[in-house]
Amino acid sequence: MDFAITFKGDIDPKRTVALCQQAEQAGFTHTWLFDSHVLWRECYVTMAMLMEHTSTMVFGPCVTNPGVREWSVAASLYATLAIQSGNRIIIGAGRGDSSRRVLKRKPLTVERMVEFGDALKGMVRGDEVTYSWDDEDTTVQIPWATGYELPIWYAAYGPKALAAAGGHGEGLILQLADPWLVEWFSDQAKAAGAEAGHDLSNFQIMAAAPAWVGDMATARAQTRWFPAMVGNHVADLVEKYGKEGNTVPQRLTDYIEGRKGYDYRHHADIHADHLGFISDDIIDSFGVLGDVDAHVAKLKELRAAGVTQYNIYLMCGEEERIVEEYGANVIPAFRKAIETA
Repeated sequence: MDFAITFKGDIDPKRTVALCQQAEQAGFTHTWLFDSHVLWRECYVTMAMLMEHTSTMVFGPCVTNPGVREWSVAASLYATLAIQSGNRIIIGAGRGDSSRRVLKRKPLTVERMVEFGDALKGMVRGDEVTYSWDDEDTTVQIPWATGYELPIWYAAYGPKALAAAGGHGEGLILQLADPWLVEWFSDQAKAAGAEAGHDLSNFQIMAAAPAWVGDMATARAQTRWFPAMVGNHVADLVEKYGKEGNTVPQRLTDYIEGRKGYDYRHHADIHADHLGFISDDIIDSFGVLGDVDAHVAKLKELRAAGVTQYNIYLMCGEEERIVEEYGANVIPAFRKAIETA
């Protein structure tokens, strides 16, 4: 299992560089950045800065979407970052959440998400690609592209998005660390990929969730925001598919019963005022919390459920300490437990 960190783009740039370098030395392989250009600083400027100060770390947006940048602009950006970093870039893509909702726009369709991903891959590779923008077809070929095969991981919960991830992507991004739910979702994506004849030999499953090494009372206080953020996607699923049948598991939908809306001005905010409906059980289920032994046990469960990368949403406070705890204690203990199992 690989280990990753995610920034949301609200801390000092020099501290961001130091944290990324610390994580690289601690054994983390990936750094992801939230792509929500109004709420936080433009992530690709930060990404380029971090690439210049690291040597092995792989970077990507977690996640971008088809509706905020014209697609040739996005492709040029990713092709440039690939050249500058020695191909240390991958893409997490979705339908569009906070970056569109703060502009009073809705997420786009799964079909549009897949079109976007396929177009990016082609343009970054150097192919001639035709796509629709502003209701007009545009044909683009980037003459200086180097042939890089851009990996795209899709964020998904619903059946159509899961099928898209399995059928078209190199990975699946799941924003939760509940092993049962991770396996439930990833099995659907892989089954759809197999049915579509997609090569799944190196298909990646990311569990993205906050971590807190320490006492549970503090851990819950620092990570209560996370299930509220996930609740937006769950509410969308319930609105579209309802709560009957097997489309959305009851294990995921029951906890949003007391949800009374969501203020995107406080997206991923520890101190948001829309967190009252979140129970301790849900916090414990969705995150990776407690002492070192508890982290190792949860990570083993996630690995058994098919997770290939645990991505720490590093925005709960004491970020340097969390990275240090993982590098010095959690990751070595996890590796040893796997080797001796």
